[in-house]
Amino acid sequence: MAEIRHTQLKTLKDFYALMAASRQVRYEAVGTILDGGKVDEDVVASLRNVLGSLEAVPEENGKRILSLDGSRDIELEMGYEIDETRKDIFYLEEGEDTFLDLLSDLHPGFDEQVAAGKELLAGLDLNCLVTDRDGTINNYCARYLTSIQSIWNSVFLSRFCLNKVQRPVILTSAPLDGLIEISVNPVGKIYYAASKGRECLDFVGRTRRLPISASKQEAIDLLNSRLTSLLLQPEYEKFSLIGSGLQFKFGQSTVARQDIGKSIDEAESMAFLATLTELTEELDPDGVNFRMEDTGLDVEIILTIDAGDGLKDFDKGDGVKYLNNELGLEMFRGPHLICGDTGSDVPMLEAALEIAPDTRAIYVTEKEDLAKKVSGLTSNALIVSQPDMLVAIMGTL
Repeated sequence: MAEIRHTQLKTLKDFYALMAASRQVRYEAVGTILDGGKVDEDVVASLRNVLGSLEAVPEENGKRILSLDGSRDIELEMGYEIDETRKDIFYLEEGEDTFLDLLSDLHPGFDEQVAAGKELLAGLDLNCLVTDRDGTINNYCARYLTSIQSIWNSVFLSRFCLNKVQRPVILTSAPLDGLIEISVNPVGKIYYAASKGRECLDFVGRTRRLPISASKQEAIDLLNSRLTSLLLQPEYEKFSLIGSGLQFKFGQSTVARQDIGKSIDEAESMAFLATLTELTEELDPDGVNFRMEDTGLDVEIILTIDAGDGLKDFDKGDGVKYLNNELGLEMFRGPHLICGDTGSDVPMLEAALEIAPDTRAIYVTEKEDLAKKVSGLTSNALIVSQPDMLVAIMGTL
């Protein structure tokens, strides 16, 4: 069993290394729990050392301060990493029932929304689960690569997938490599689909990708080269260090312009958005290769596809249809469960309903417009307010 000692975090590199080490400890613990074993006390000790190392980082105005390169400091929001480590320690020490009481104390309406979810899914053996990750089955983190899945989260999710779902799929906009590095679920039990479904990892570890034409690949390679050069400039470097950072996906590139902690001045964030728009228009003046999508936190620059009556960006609905064919999901046969938390996740539900009306939906949002849109697509829909609620529904069925 991997062990972690208390570490004095001085640099951003130290922080990333600590969280990467916690991934291995958590992965091993999840395997032990799912096999019916008892987690060794050294696991809790390691997690306590992780927590102590994080909490010891100097704090100013609610932000943690680390050195970027030995000469420059950077302000960091570490709420996710600290909170999920605390939850894991509590879960391992106090047990599942008491842990669920903790979640109920943390989230108003927890018991009622979990009960509603269990009622929606009661008695169902699902063919497919297709779910987004961040903000849906995982709490948001200020940085992607330190958003290591917690032990309790993986146990609840994996147990649901193993017992209630034939073909579970996590479908995210993130790149495939990063997705695997932050997940601690057992290997070969869940399909990981990334880049909105353009690429995926199957149960036997094979990577599958939707082909991209040579001209489109050339266009995105040039875009990525220009984005790399842009973010190496001192005035833009900070955008590679917050939130999603700079991610090169299959058929899509993502650049953070803000994070959940609002660490970038809004005027500066909007100016960077304008810079990205100008760069994209320069490289694609006729708009034949790219579509831009601004989430408020990330700017996604997506390769277009032929929609029959024109060009459109590749969305998660296209991803669902590709994965259905590529992985043999047999989505003509329900029931299915679709889960998301943003408007970009709605096409997943639309595609699933088109293939099989016997589809349920649980979306995580407090936005009325998204809730109405999802509920308008199917009467078998539930809206919950927190990812912890959705994962608790799955873990207690």
